[in-house]
Amino acid sequence: MGVDYYKILQVDRNATVDDLRKAYRKLAMKWHPDKNPNNKKDAESKFKTISEAYDVLSDPEKKAVYDQYGEEGLKGQVPPPGAGFERPNMYKFNPRSADDIFSELFGFGGMGDMGGARGGGPFQRNSPFAAEDVFASLRNNANEGSGSTPLRKGAAIERTLPCSLEDLYKGATKKMKISRDVIDPTGRTGTTEEILTIDIKPGWKKGTKITFPQKGNEQRGVIPSDLVFIIDEKPHSIFKRDGNDLIATQKISLAEALTGYTAQLSTLDARSLTIPISSIISPTYEEVVKGEGMPIPKEPTKKGNLRIKFNIKFPARLTAEQKTGIKRLLTS
Repeated sequence: MGVDYYKILQVDRNATVDDLRKAYRKLAMKWHPDKNPNNKKDAESKFKTISEAYDVLSDPEKKAVYDQYGEEGLKGQVPPPGAGFERPNMYKFNPRSADDIFSELFGFGGMGDMGGARGGGPFQRNSPFAAEDVFASLRNNANEGSGSTPLRKGAAIERTLPCSLEDLYKGATKKMKISRDVIDPTGRTGTTEEILTIDIKPGWKKGTKITFPQKGNEQRGVIPSDLVFIIDEKPHSIFKRDGNDLIATQKISLAEALTGYTAQLSTLDARSLTIPISSIISPTYEEVVKGEGMPIPKEPTKKGNLRIKFNIKFPARLTAEQKTGIKRLLTS
């Protein structure tokens, strides 16, 4: 029947690549020869078997041959009677070394680097880094849950996401297409394209960050960088934002400032506002309309205020008659 690689890694036949990595890391950490100095020969044998099982099951081509014909078919041996394998040498099995697999998944050298057989490595037994400390580090990485967490992480990649004031008022969904390098289960690097969906919530401000964990390029020995989009606010033709308030400036005549004015505005969600103003409008006057500002993210049912400012147009000249009339009106 041959070796049962699924049983060796303690996974079922539907295990994902992440499941296989997680299982390999756990068992490799347990049976690494440097972790078993009093039982090194047996540990080395188990370590190599675990590595071979991972090598086969994580490679789609090797796994397909193994699932159909077993270890005998995979290694070109004569299969047992009834196996139906007519050409035992049709597939050439080239196993990868246990050291290479260990190095790839943990981000540094294998048995030699950790045991002193290869000189100069940071994990030699005569170095200040004890073997137990190394395995404690590996254990922490294995327990993080991804099954493939290397030792360090790339710096975050930041991109600006321009949004209209209408987007930030009503909320919106943005689709962003990204292209990045990925490493397949066989260790080869390729490029993949992906569509990221960003749900912009009503009331979000400039500078708000949306993070997509580990969406940067994949490379050996490094956790992919996080991809961070930073909200930016496009200029608006009518409104300016001040915190949760909206500010609009209206141009009016001196006569309107003194005798009354009706402001008319179209809101960011296309409603029409009519605001009659009976007060005398001075150059510093503001008309405040409660609840017509930006939504407040933490309190979705509430909004800031709309503040209307005024640009008063003074006449360029007055006739003597106009001056006399104004004096009479204002001093009466």
